[in-house]
Amino acid sequence: MLTRKQHELLMFIHERIKETGVSPSFDEMKEALDLASKSGIHRLITALEERGFIRRLAHRARALEVVKLPQQATTAAPPKGRGAFRPQVFEGGGAPPSTTASAAPANDSRELPILGKIAAGTPIDAIQHERERLPVPESMLGNGEHYVLEVQGDSMIEAGILDGDYVIIKKGDTATSGEIVVALVGEEATLKRLRKKGGSIALEAANPKYETRIFGPDQVEVQGKLVGLIRRYH
Repeated sequence: MLTRKQHELLMFIHERIKETGVSPSFDEMKEALDLASKSGIHRLITALEERGFIRRLAHRARALEVVKLPQQATTAAPPKGRGAFRPQVFEGGGAPPSTTASAAPANDSRELPILGKIAAGTPIDAIQHERERLPVPESMLGNGEHYVLEVQGDSMIEAGILDGDYVIIKKGDTATSGEIVVALVGEEATLKRLRKKGGSIALEAANPKYETRIFGPDQVEVQGKLVGLIRRYH
């Protein structure tokens, strides 16, 4: 089981080696994962090496080899920019993407309940009861309780969240300013970026078509925060 940062770094290294034949520098890895220092990269690489996902090649500078990948992971490098949501997108149907011959997929997943639809646009009805279950790679999850919602709408497209995606939500009632959350406003639920502004709560879209909505602190109830998403291709 990988943490989110371990998974992001593994996929970034894998994609860079595929593109250039050379593993990225520590500075490039630090920038891609938006870390403050290279010591964090050293710790992530050591953890990936201990878990058998990468191997250091002797007598070569910047020489890392990807040994295996988490099951069904896409190879998109994480976007840059401090505070930006980095969607971990996993294909939820069809054959998994091809990998190099040495990259054998790991097979760790957990079935999570799909609780209904969530609006990425105008709020829709509050979260429903479980309708089915969806296998989710353990690399997207950590401690705590998680659930899945189907996205309806286009208000979060600039955060990489599209209509029809399945978002993975870690259940909880608190969030840091800037995180994307499931927010309950009255009897309606919506997926938005939460900003704390003085004594008010702002719910921001990631699409210029939609206005930011401002509420009092007692009007917004956080139901959980976004940790990843699954995209099905038909």
